[in-house]
Amino acid sequence: MEYTGHLSKMSSRFGDPIEYSIKLGDDIVELNELLGKRIKLYFTGEIHCKNCGRALKKTFSQGFCFPCFQSAPEASPCIIKPELCEAHLGKGRDLDWENEHHMKPHTVYLAVSSGLKIGVTRMDQVPTRWIDQGAFQAIRLADVPYRQIAGVIEKTVARHISDKTSWQKMLKNELDLEHDLVEEKHTVKKMIPEAWQEYVSTDDKVWELKFPVLEYPEKIKSINLLKIPLVEGILQGIKGQYLILDEGRVFNVRSHTSFRVSMEVLDA
Repeated sequence: MEYTGHLSKMSSRFGDPIEYSIKLGDDIVELNELLGKRIKLYFTGEIHCKNCGRALKKTFSQGFCFPCFQSAPEASPCIIKPELCEAHLGKGRDLDWENEHHMKPHTVYLAVSSGLKIGVTRMDQVPTRWIDQGAFQAIRLADVPYRQIAGVIEKTVARHISDKTSWQKMLKNELDLEHDLVEEKHTVKKMIPEAWQEYVSTDDKVWELKFPVLEYPEKIKSINLLKIPLVEGILQGIKGQYLILDEGRVFNVRSHTSFRVSMEVLDA
């Protein structure tokens, strides 16, 4: 069976394990059903901006052409650095978009993807954001009314706790299991400035996330379709936004957003 279309980030549904799917053209491919099967992924050589559809040789910020990277609200600097968001001041590349996405409740969280990290996500993206990062566990730290406050809290705490994930360790399942997230939360909340203490979450639920992986790789070989346009192998697992193939090869789906590919299931 073969599916063709432009890549975008995989969709996920919380479960035991997490269920993944991806849209290719008019088809929705249920990826968990492909575990243990041999698949072939072929890059057709076509890339189109996910915002305007312009033909590209390479993308910026996961799927944009350069003009859209400079103008689209989805590519604003505050996507990466939420403390820079000015939506609460009535500013932004697109105020309607800002009101819909950044003037909504956000959550500051602690998670273990490799080691302990702090992060920010829109509240309606819980637990999707944690799944996308390949988190093993997560807990809410603070629930705030809009993005900029979340960013200020994150930046403050990030002086003491990393806001980065080691994707190699995450994919090899090399987890730091020494952290009790409830204890970590009650330690970290003391680092939050007094002005934001009212937003500290009283929800101490620790989310456990289980990924559909048959076997984790010991060594990592990252796949780049611009260098190797044809990849074939057995799907060993799915974690974060990565497909894990045999021989330690991993494919970051999200970083190939807007690439037109054909996916063939050889064992179907």
